[in-house]
Amino acid sequence: MKTFILADNQYITREGVASVLVREKLSDRIVTAGGLKALQDALGEYPDAVVVLDYSLFDFSSQQQMLAVKAKARDSLWILFSGELGERFLRYVLLQDDTLSVVMKHDSDEEILTALKNAAYHDIYICDYAAQVLKDHIPPPSVPDVLTQSEKIILHEIALGKTTKEIAWEKHLSFHTVNSHRKNIFRKIEVNSIQEAIRYAICSGIIDMSDYYI
Repeated sequence: MKTFILADNQYITREGVASVLVREKLSDRIVTAGGLKALQDALGEYPDAVVVLDYSLFDFSSQQQMLAVKAKARDSLWILFSGELGERFLRYVLLQDDTLSVVMKHDSDEEILTALKNAAYHDIYICDYAAQVLKDHIPPPSVPDVLTQSEKIILHEIALGKTTKEIAWEKHLSFHTVNSHRKNIFRKIEVNSIQEAIRYAICSGIIDMSDYYI
């Protein structure tokens, strides 16, 4: 049986996936990787492991970095397992590496189980959403004015390293409102991580490099 590396910073997701793996007897070793260094160390120890990754919650700086780490672990198999993945991101990584599996957290139990079972036997699984993305035409590039003024303000605060709770308190908004803005921003500019959102904010002039800090 395969070693599975759970590279997902959501506790409930890790516990859920681990429970399924044990119940279905798909893995005899489950390792948690909370960050890039931990993932690289785990792959060094278990080079043929299955990596279950939520890219949107992980600390990769870009999709290129993710692909580079995967390329170094040639015998590993990766499942992108996320609640949200932009079409541009998916199209790029799947065209660059056709050994990636994709299943969404909102997919059916059966689909998620199939993806895990396939991975245990080193087979690829592409969910319907990802398959459709590959068939669709390439969308026009995003431009800075796709965001409303309110969304630009929220993105500016995110790029300054502030949490959703901090932004809500400072802007006299509800946590739900700020969180909704955050989801809309990521969807509109087609990014899946804070690092990519910050890069967009800098390139579009929403934040100045002299103001930026991590």
